Amino acid sequence: MAAFFVTGTDTDAGKTAVTAGLLRAFARAGVPARAVKPVQTGCVERAHGLEAPDVEVWNKAGGEGKALYAFRLPCSPHLAARLEGARLDASSVAEACRASVAREGVTLFEGAGGLYVPLNERESMLDLMRELRFPALLVVANRLGCLNHALLSLDALERAGVRVAGMVLCRVSPPGLADAGTSPEAESLILQDNAVSLEREGEKRGVPLLADIPYQARHDPDDAGFWDALADRLQRAAFTLAGDGDEKNDAEALLAFDRAHLWHPYSSAMKPLPALEVTGAAGARLFLRDGRSLVDGMSSWWCRVHGYGNPRLVRALQRQAATLSHVMFGGLTHKPAVELCRRLLRLLPSGLEHVFLADSGSVAVEVAMKMALQFWQAAGREKKRRFVALRGAYHGDTLGAMSLCDPVTGMHALFSGALPEQIFVERPTCRFDRPYDPASFASMEATLRERADEVAAVVVEPVAQGAGGMWFYHPGYLRDLRALCDELGVLLIADEIATGFGRTGRMFACEWAGVSPDVMCVGKALTGGMMTLSAVAATRRVAEVISGADASRGGGAFMHGPTFMGNPLACVVACASVDELCASPWRDRVRHIQETLERELTPCRAFSGVTDVRVLGAIGVVEMASPVDVEAWQDFFVSRGAWIRPFGRTVYVMPPFVISDEELRMLTEAVRGAVASAASHGGTPVSDGREGEALC
Repeated sequence: MAAFFVTGTDTDAGKTAVTAGLLRAFARAGVPARAVKPVQTGCVERAHGLEAPDVEVWNKAGGEGKALYAFRLPCSPHLAARLEGARLDASSVAEACRASVAREGVTLFEGAGGLYVPLNERESMLDLMRELRFPALLVVANRLGCLNHALLSLDALERAGVRVAGMVLCRVSPPGLADAGTSPEAESLILQDNAVSLEREGEKRGVPLLADIPYQARHDPDDAGFWDALADRLQRAAFTLAGDGDEKNDAEALLAFDRAHLWHPYSSAMKPLPALEVTGAAGARLFLRDGRSLVDGMSSWWCRVHGYGNPRLVRALQRQAATLSHVMFGGLTHKPAVELCRRLLRLLPSGLEHVFLADSGSVAVEVAMKMALQFWQAAGREKKRRFVALRGAYHGDTLGAMSLCDPVTGMHALFSGALPEQIFVERPTCRFDRPYDPASFASMEATLRERADEVAAVVVEPVAQGAGGMWFYHPGYLRDLRALCDELGVLLIADEIATGFGRTGRMFACEWAGVSPDVMCVGKALTGGMMTLSAVAATRRVAEVISGADASRGGGAFMHGPTFMGNPLACVVACASVDELCASPWRDRVRHIQETLERELTPCRAFSGVTDVRVLGAIGVVEMASPVDVEAWQDFFVSRGAWIRPFGRTVYVMPPFVISDEELRMLTEAVRGAVASAASHGGTPVSDGREGEALC
């Protein structure tokens, strides 16, 4: 099974003739092939309905094809659809295209016009290609200026992440139509040089010139000899495309190398869990090498709030990469970092005024801990060197951050003696969806009142504990904690790496309690999952105390400086992500996801083995009585077209905010199906043979 997108440098570049000739070449070689026109304009009314002119040409060549969206007026898809009261969007057209990929052989999708022909007021044919991620065949009209058009098209395809399988040079106008003053001899030299130059430029980019088709007058399109001659010219192209789609051996070699040498997270190097090869992604979908697509219920571990391939983020990254990809942040600054911090300070809880840019979530927690320690040292309170954390907490995998993770469900026992010993209190027992019980704060209050003199800070995940069990606690607990920290002189550090940027239904989870921490960590969705970046924001008091003391007391300068601090690529993408979030109806989207998850996951309570179902914002959790077999559950989910990776006793989904209703339903049905199957098979779901959604 292979699919390619036939596009051109312009309208009338020869795409339809090339597609027809390829269909003829495939047929003669015994390769099953079909063509699909995603959008056809200029259709003719016939007795049997609208007839697509390009499909008619393919039929004359002996090929098989169809048009997915057909309109009458011969103009851009956007205008033709609008005049007939319809609206095209890249996502829905791409979905229809994937459903049209043949299970065997080659499927050719022929675009309309060039790359930037509009589908709607925001999206073009290139956006459709970006969504599909099919390799492209670029048809270049061989005429004066074609090299410029071809290279600009190749640049655009590369920026869009679309691999170009090859080019076909096609002479579409008869000889003698050169510009005034150009002799036939000069015109011939120009066309020949176009071919040589295009082949040379293609070699530089790894894009072969597969055919150079001279002008062929179509005296009789019903003449089989005409199409055979064209197929002869395209034989190499057909052979290359057919071989390009046969990647079984490459895929097996890639996975074998992965198993032998790549060490995946939370996995054995010698006995790794199976890994699936992802070849592309768009929206809420992951596309696998074998043709299946999976709905991503993990948001790539909680960061892909905008889904995959968001044009604003992609363009921001590409523009910045061509200008300034990285520069040290010591003694230097740049606009992306400044603009990002401006945006953050407008969004963060009040009182947070100073931003330190770090590499990742774990490093952000390390930075926050160092800030707290240096703060108290600079203040002359050197004994305040311990941290208080909640049981059920997870704050990262580096040593300092790991010391704040639950000592039982975390990794303390494995690294006993190497980690700093912190102070743990019972996690809040008051559920988010129940009335607040002040008694649930008793353990924290008793601990802080007894040990405040040695405590530098309390570190919490506000309202929603993540990888420690997906526990949602009442905002009242956070309000009481803020008040007690103020009373006893203890800093409050909020780890919003997983909860920030709308995941719980508020921009930041601290907003549920109406409190501001002394230090806040953000990451993950900060860049929309495009790049690794985190930020640590502190109050003016924290910054002034650290900066105001003399060096003998640990003051004057904050002692941390990552090499990639303030990386311009990451900062500019984070700016784009924040802008995209703020411009979107994210509150409505998260509210809708929450309502759907509540409705669709609540029936899981009825199955044996389930101890709880809870939902907060765009997080849905089914808690099991016993730890799950990750491999078995994951295999079941993949068989249902869903990418869900449980851990411990927790089966959960945290989808991208842009997920469609149908995709969200696929996730909830997969969870319900797995829970029901596990209840019938001793706690482990057994696939019923249903296959995950394929591209065909």
